[in-house]
Amino acid sequence: MPGTTAAAERRPVRCRMCGRPLTGTSSRRTGLGPTCDARLHPAPPDIRTRRHEVEQDTLPGT
Repeated sequence: MPGTTAAAERRPVRCRMCGRPLTGTSSRRTGLGPTCDARLHPAPPDIRTRRHEVEQDTLPGT
């Protein structure tokens, strides 16, 4: 139709978890908003900040 915008022509897509309207292309493709997607797929821990405590024998001579 002449005079309509692309956003008005798209049918509304809602988040599968919370029902909010989705506007982003990747959110519309997955069916999840950014907040709900982060809840389902949390980011892995940063390996640089993890600390591993390991029991070790003392070095000889100390």
